[in-house]
Amino acid sequence: MSTGEGVRVTGVGSWPGTDAAGAIRLTLGELGEQGSPGEPYLPELPARGVTAQLVGRTGAVLSGLSLDLQPAGWRLTDALGVDARRARSLLRQDLDLLEEEAQGYSGPFTLTVAGPWTLAASVERPRGDRVLADHGARRELAESLTEGLSALVSDLRRRLPGLALAVQLDEPLLPTVLAGGIRTASGFSRHRSVGRPEASETLSRLVEAVRAAGAVDVRLHCCAAGLDLPLVLGAGFGTVLLDAERLGRADLDLLGETLDGGRAALGLGVQPTAVADAALGPDELSRRALALLRPLELGPAVAGRVLLTPACGLAGWTPGPATQVLRSLLRAADIVTEELGR
Repeated sequence: MSTGEGVRVTGVGSWPGTDAAGAIRLTLGELGEQGSPGEPYLPELPARGVTAQLVGRTGAVLSGLSLDLQPAGWRLTDALGVDARRARSLLRQDLDLLEEEAQGYSGPFTLTVAGPWTLAASVERPRGDRVLADHGARRELAESLTEGLSALVSDLRRRLPGLALAVQLDEPLLPTVLAGGIRTASGFSRHRSVGRPEASETLSRLVEAVRAAGAVDVRLHCCAAGLDLPLVLGAGFGTVLLDAERLGRADLDLLGETLDGGRAALGLGVQPTAVADAALGPDELSRRALALLRPLELGPAVAGRVLLTPACGLAGWTPGPATQVLRSLLRAADIVTEELGR
């Protein structure tokens, strides 16, 4: 079975431990084997500290701006402080390790960063409160992320021209941003909701720029409830990755139409991640996937546009069960592909 014909498998970001070389080697080995339905990715290792976690790591990608670590969290700045230097150093080290470990590999590969709206809701302005509160500041942050991410894609394509590079934006806070649910710094009120046109335009510009830089796919991952799927699909993402347990009937109907029309691929987070080390077997994983896909009556042609994933990252797990998740997902993908073909 080739990856283009059947259901595929990938991870969604974080991984346990602090051994970057080992994590990269493992994900390439488990998911990058020739003929496998797996798609390797660059794992995040949050156990290395805040500068290696999603927001700090994404701050290392920014162009023309930087992040400064304060007691309340990350703050936007134009100066490159010690924490920002540490974050950039870790990212460079990971990219160097990837270049070394991926020599000779040719195929799909995914790089993950925080999306612009989760970043704006997580980072403070220099004058206080979230970037989200200031229209100009959030636009500037999104432009910085777009420019920096485009440059990173170009750099990776130069280093490893055999990679079919996909970029994944993690947007766990996007539903809350759109609903006006992000609390202010005081905690006594909430920031205004961001209008759908602005949210969509920001995402669309990023998608277009990253594709122009050479990414073969731009994906959005959200494991929170209430994601505005029409907005995300309208912004041009090629793949949407979601927690399978949070999908309602209306979501599935829209995703079914999207799959059937070939407009986007769907990542189903069939392995729950909230309880650490509770790895499901391939039979249960495939059952969960088929319970969602069969009612859509799409047939075998859509199998190549479906990915099986963990619902969220695996940083809170231990390496053995986390590795077992990848292996079970690979076996489950074969089962789902076979069942969809019947």
